[in-house]
Amino acid sequence: MKQYVYRFIRLIIIITISLLALFPFYVLAILAFTPSSVNFSEKLILLPNLYFDNFIEAWKISNIGQAIANSLIITVGAVTINVVLSSMAGYAVARVKNKTNKIMFLIMLGCMMIPGIINTVPLYTLMIAIGGINTHWAMILVLATNSLPFSIFLYSGFIGGIPKTIEEAAIIDGCSRIGAFFRVVFPLLKPVTSAVVIINGLSIWNNYAQAVFFLQKQSMKTIPLAISMFFQQYGAKWHLMAAASMIGLAPAVFTFIIFQKYFIKGITAGSVKG
Repeated sequence: MKQYVYRFIRLIIIITISLLALFPFYVLAILAFTPSSVNFSEKLILLPNLYFDNFIEAWKISNIGQAIANSLIITVGAVTINVVLSSMAGYAVARVKNKTNKIMFLIMLGCMMIPGIINTVPLYTLMIAIGGINTHWAMILVLATNSLPFSIFLYSGFIGGIPKTIEEAAIIDGCSRIGAFFRVVFPLLKPVTSAVVIINGLSIWNNYAQAVFFLQKQSMKTIPLAISMFFQQYGAKWHLMAAASMIGLAPAVFTFIIFQKYFIKGITAGSVKG
């Protein structure tokens, strides 16, 4: 009997936490589908009115279509570079046990504690010097680099739990070390790769701190910059902001749905193995 009571209490707690987590998205949907003439703070609205003009107006004013394209280019480029480099670095950390690797790994862990915003001013100076302002490639390199330490940490932990005999057999059969990694080891990293893609992808997709400095042209703005234009000095266009946010949220949700099967497995395995 006690077991059923504990399960019921646990279920209630899970439902409560889930509802609290979903409440901001519920408010966002209410704002997005409600005419601007209706004040949400004065009138309690339980269900949206399915007013789609907010989405049309937000799309036109913010040029969010171009912003989605810019965010997609930057996110895909940065995540691709991050996955390739961090998986190789994680493999080296997990397989080559020497003093140099240990020191470098500790330095990398220390970098995880430093907020990326601290480097913005020197990075801005560097970007001006190399012509990286208002370019996709500069943002890709900056954001890929910022997310490397955490990704290497996950990969090294996950690879540490894979038996060495797998790639050793491939090397005996004629594979080089790099060939054994990409042909034998890397296909086994699907769970942790999914976790890296989701965590870093969402972070890069929602990046504002670096984008606001490095992407100044209207044609180069990403989704966070496009949404920020609805905030003005003497108020904000909340209904249009909510509509634009829902449009920008859709690709991130779609990506999570694709990779969610391996997400939890990759996080737990990459954190405790090794």
